Amino acid sequence: MIILPAIDIRGGHCVRLTQGDFEREFNYSNYPEDTALEMQNAGAQYLHVVDLDGAKVGHPMNIFTIKKILENIEIPIEVGGGIRSMEEIEMLLDIGVQRVVLGTAAVDNPNFVRQAAVEFGERVLAAIDARGGVVEIDGWGNSGQLEAEELAARIGDCGITTIIYTDISRDGTLAGANVEKVVQMARKSGLSVIASGGIRSIDEIKALKSYEHEGIVGCVIGKAIYEGIISLSEAVEVAR
Repeated sequence: MIILPAIDIRGGHCVRLTQGDFEREFNYSNYPEDTALEMQNAGAQYLHVVDLDGAKVGHPMNIFTIKKILENIEIPIEVGGGIRSMEEIEMLLDIGVQRVVLGTAAVDNPNFVRQAAVEFGERVLAAIDARGGVVEIDGWGNSGQLEAEELAARIGDCGITTIIYTDISRDGTLAGANVEKVVQMARKSGLSVIASGGIRSIDEIKALKSYEHEGIVGCVIGKAIYEGIISLSEAVEVAR
């Protein structure tokens, strides 16, 4: 299992939102590339980068900042946020992104997701972002009118093998990971699952790792690292 520190970008800055609310934003750094380097130096093996502006408008918006991150570090990154076309996937992979994460497209355009899975294989992941078990899309601004487990089944049918499952109600709150729901998602979907949302302690990382054999392959951690509640280097060692 790996730890993926989160770098959420809005307006070129490294920020964190509370429960996906753009009105509840805290700016942690004006230089996300420096934050990325600090995370690499602390032992991170992979970074999870989200283009928040892109997620809201429906196409990537922070490419310049993503390029600066890539130029500043050596570890791989995955990027999500507003990716809705094959051309956008190709562009991100061409500039050095290792994996792309499809979110709203997994709900709105399964044929595109299927095509992407065929063309790019394991370099394409899907995000399932849910509140109360119901998927939200468009930067968490709208309901996808779909249960999370149903979407997971559709994603699997499209050929995607790994999903990032986020409990929106916990994201950015330090309320603790919804370990039970993450494990349930892995068991029912048969997909590899990266847990996200509310992780606040090393004990939660240990709990998730205990289900690694059932498909829990990673954890996205944001606010707990930024606030110094979790030591990134310790988290990496525990997950490893």
